[in-house]
Amino acid sequence: MWNVFDRVISARSGITLLSLTILVVAVFGFWALLEWVRNRLFVRLSARLDWDLATSVFDASFRRHVGQKNVNLHELLAGLLILRQSLTGRPILALMDAPFSLVFIAFGFIFHPLLAVFIIVATLLVLVTTYVSQKVSAPILKASNLENAEATKVAADSLRDAETTMAMGMLPAVRNKWFARHQTFLQLQVNATEASGAMRGVGSLLSHSLPSLQIAFGAWLALEGQITGGMVIAASMLIAKAMNPMVSLILSWDSIISARQAYDHLNILLQEDEVYSSQMALPSPTGNLQVSDLVLVPPGSTKVVINGANFSITPGNILAVIGPSAAGKSCLARALMGVWQPFKGSVRLDGVEISDWSREEVGPYLGYVPQEVEFFTGTIAENIARFGEVEPDEVVDAARLVGAHMMILQMPNGYDTQIGPGGFTLSGGQKQSLALARAFYKRPRFVVLDEPNSSLDEALEQSFRAALEAMRAANTSIVVMTHDPRLARVADYLLVVREGRQIGFGTPKEMLAAVQPAEASSTGKAKAKAKAVNSEVKADALLKSAPDPIADKAIPASGSSQMDLGVPTKPGVGASVPIQPPQPKTAKISVAIEPAVPVSLATRSADQADGPLKGRQDAG
Repeated sequence: MWNVFDRVISARSGITLLSLTILVVAVFGFWALLEWVRNRLFVRLSARLDWDLATSVFDASFRRHVGQKNVNLHELLAGLLILRQSLTGRPILALMDAPFSLVFIAFGFIFHPLLAVFIIVATLLVLVTTYVSQKVSAPILKASNLENAEATKVAADSLRDAETTMAMGMLPAVRNKWFARHQTFLQLQVNATEASGAMRGVGSLLSHSLPSLQIAFGAWLALEGQITGGMVIAASMLIAKAMNPMVSLILSWDSIISARQAYDHLNILLQEDEVYSSQMALPSPTGNLQVSDLVLVPPGSTKVVINGANFSITPGNILAVIGPSAAGKSCLARALMGVWQPFKGSVRLDGVEISDWSREEVGPYLGYVPQEVEFFTGTIAENIARFGEVEPDEVVDAARLVGAHMMILQMPNGYDTQIGPGGFTLSGGQKQSLALARAFYKRPRFVVLDEPNSSLDEALEQSFRAALEAMRAANTSIVVMTHDPRLARVADYLLVVREGRQIGFGTPKEMLAAVQPAEASSTGKAKAKAKAVNSEVKADALLKSAPDPIADKAIPASGSSQMDLGVPTKPGVGASVPIQPPQPKTAKISVAIEPAVPVSLATRSADQADGPLKGRQDAG
């Protein structure tokens, strides 16, 4: 532009104009080629970065999410996306273009020092305006985005339990909860727009007026004879070239900071997870479990849920863990599978700390059924095969083992039926049967089952107990958390827990022998007390032997109730009331190791069938 005005127009030279035109086109063509190469390079670089790190980030994020429930898995996975987009979008280009602002300012200084000063002042004004606008609106926009995320989460949570919401008429309350969040989001978004509106107006005024002011200032210098007319036109372009890269840098600064933070988070995440990728391969486990002085604290909590557990089992044995609700059985199951790491003590499988064992290596030798059974989107065969290579014979064998083969064949597409979110709806018993088939797939060496039969019908229950016997015969170590007395009877060992403490551990005979003296003492006291009460009742009946005609004809008042104690109806006030002996029935023996925890060991005894409370009721 400078040469056109100063050389071509004044000399009226067409050759010079043609030469300058060809030169300019060539320069811009080369510039475009460089930009194309640069963009292509960054796109391939970002894709390669994502390609190499995606699986590692996913595995590390998944492990951290399982170990720490407060970890945002989506945020960690999104960090890789932010880092990749920063290499192909405006942030990286703004960083690379920013140094060119100094180049254009230097050109202005060559024309005239005052032009360079004007460009610097104009650039600083635009930068300050953009920075203030960003600072005013960014916190409000951040709060707005957080509220929007919370509103979306409320909506997603309500849809997850939509049936209960509709059935119990909770839709208006759920909608109001979501709409309150949504209203806050809208208000914050409006506030952010209004707050930044004034500064954006100032920025627009400066961006449009400064080039014109630059021309006016350049024309004044030309009138003073300081520069030429061509320099005036060139100076008007220099100010735009100097300001634009800096403005882009300011506008992209938040994205640059986010990319930097994402890089730091991913770097820390992968460094912490590096131990899993550098482990040496170990021999396959045989199922020897040793738990020593186990103290367990859930991730993100400070409450001890298991305190001082000590037990062990060998291959081919079944351990039943018994205790009341909230005793710590499910937490213990997670620790036995290595999902939770011990706070103190150890959980070792074949001498190896199971939480430190590579899950990809040891996983095929483990089986696990949690209390809350879920399936991934896929076919029944894929879920049973744990989304590895589907081996039809092994899948059918696992299904037959737990008695689910015919049940699966009756589904719409058999083993190819889609289950999981949006798939075929399964009942509770069907879910547990498929979860058991998945746990027993390829006959693992160590299995942990948490309330595995709570929803099974009688037929599936029998198949499950037969499966336990088959797995025991295959030398699989099995740990079952249960309240079911039938499972306790088939166990080789019993572990009793209460309030996170181990109350007793041993074989059923050892546990029964430990409670028989206390049970016998309790039964003897009950018999003596029952006889004393019977004597009191008979004496009272003899004292009231005189007939009472009014009482004999009396009719019980409407709404009155009488406790059925297994004796004939009272004929009259003066009649003798025979006391019927208690009938034999099935009783449950409770483990009397302090503090006592019920253990379901059923026995049949006429002498021990009724406790002290029953004796009192019969006597009364």
